Amino acid sequence: MRRVTLFVNGTSKNGKVVAVYGTLADLLSLASSKLGIRACSLYNSRGGLIDDMSLIRDDDVLYVSEGDPFVGEFGPLLFCHRIAKQEEYAVFPEGVLTDYACYVSDPLDAVRNLEQRSGAHTDWLTLNIGGRHFTTTRSTLVSKEPESMLAHMFKDKDVWGNKKDERGAYLIDRSPEYFEPILNYLRHGQLIVNDGINLLGVLEEARFFGIEQLAEQLEVAIKNSQPPEDHSPISRKEFVRFLLATPTKSELRCQGLNFSGADLSRLDLRYINFKMANLSRCNLTHANLCCSNLERADLSGANLDGANLQGVKMLCSNAEGASLKGCNFEDPSGLKANLEGANLKGVDMEGSQMTGINLRVATLKNAKLKNCNLRGATLAGTDLENCDLSGCDLQEANLRGSNVKGAIFEEMLTPLHMSQSVR
Repeated sequence: MRRVTLFVNGTSKNGKVVAVYGTLADLLSLASSKLGIRACSLYNSRGGLIDDMSLIRDDDVLYVSEGDPFVGEFGPLLFCHRIAKQEEYAVFPEGVLTDYACYVSDPLDAVRNLEQRSGAHTDWLTLNIGGRHFTTTRSTLVSKEPESMLAHMFKDKDVWGNKKDERGAYLIDRSPEYFEPILNYLRHGQLIVNDGINLLGVLEEARFFGIEQLAEQLEVAIKNSQPPEDHSPISRKEFVRFLLATPTKSELRCQGLNFSGADLSRLDLRYINFKMANLSRCNLTHANLCCSNLERADLSGANLDGANLQGVKMLCSNAEGASLKGCNFEDPSGLKANLEGANLKGVDMEGSQMTGINLRVATLKNAKLKNCNLRGATLAGTDLENCDLSGCDLQEANLRGSNVKGAIFEEMLTPLHMSQSVR
């Protein structure tokens, strides 16, 4: 919707701001009602006759005539005389004594003096913003945000020495598209941005001109316009689609993704990067996680029974309360699984193959490791308090500095040599 300011032809007072809609006849009818005259024609500020609604732009200033010729806001031309064969013109508002013209030789002085005598100095000015002209009032630019840079630029006439174009419009090298919502805000105090206008661009202009209240509103609007973050877990169907779309030789990166509670059982998850992913309560039974990266991943409460974990990296991961019964950590090629610093409190790893596994400084408090193959495993500094190690093969395992308080070592396949706990 466009709006324009209407004045009676020949005046610049008692204007009316109206919405533009319908036909030209509708606008003339509205002008007659608002201004109390019989409106016959419309002129723009340069005297052009408006005969088509498409010629009217938003925030145009129009002069309504009852059929008389255009005379603009200053009234008729009252005198013209020659001095040294050069024509000089002075323009006077209505109601000013024409005798005054007889005593003025400098037209500029005439205009200035007339403004002082008649109070006809206009508050209207035009801005050239990036090549597009905006007509507004000085009070609009100053009143709403008096401490803004824009207000200081136009608070006092020409105090900044602002450059003007050939039409007398003040030149400002900024984006007109983003300036328009700012000007409308200064007019009526409401943030209204047309579709297709980037709020970030308007925000930058508001900050440039120092219009802080508007900048705050824009920041809130930008935040509210952002789609809510989707933290819902990835389903099996979605993940299988990812797997099928990824070439087997390409690395699939799933760092930080949420798989909480997902069924990923029996899937080929080799070499996938699950670093810091949320896999809590996941069903990973019989999944192939060979050489996958589960560093700092959350596997609490997950079920990995029968999973292939050859060469897996689980440094500092959290698998508290998880089930890893019958898992295979043993890689025939010699690549050892690394669970250094992992939280394995209360895990059930019964019957797992863990030859050469690295469990250094891991926490296995209250864990069940019955009948596990831990031959050559690194358990240095590991917390094995109340851990059930009955039936385990700990041959050549390194238990130096480990906490075995309350640990169960019954029915061990090979005797635990004292040197294993002190070396």
